[in-house]
Amino acid sequence: MPPQPPYALAAIEVRFRALSTLAGRSPLGGGREHVLVALMAARLAADVELLSPGAREARAAGARAWLTAVTLPATLRVPFRRLLDACVGDDREALRAAFIDVSDVAHPHLDGRSRLEMRDVARALES
Repeated sequence: MPPQPPYALAAIEVRFRALSTLAGRSPLGGGREHVLVALMAARLAADVELLSPGAREARAAGARAWLTAVTLPATLRVPFRRLLDACVGDDREALRAAFIDVSDVAHPHLDGRSRLEMRDVARALES
């Protein structure tokens, strides 16, 4: 592979590529919002151990603000709020249970690769 020119930008690393791709190509409406919530849930839950309590609280507050700006059915809004509460706390089993609830509700709107990413996050929360 030839060397990159000095002005070239580095490749962007996307953590949840399948979820991001699906959210980007989904038509506006309920399915897209389900995918966006799944992506947000994966990002929040996957990083919870790496962050300080203050950073987790700030991220949850930002996600709550985002939640007020989108229209979601109660079947998705309630589990996502539970996930936000669990991200702030220290109960790992509550976090895993809330993440699985969000994943179950979003499942019909996800493709195979997105489901695998969600499953990988749930597995990581087991340990």
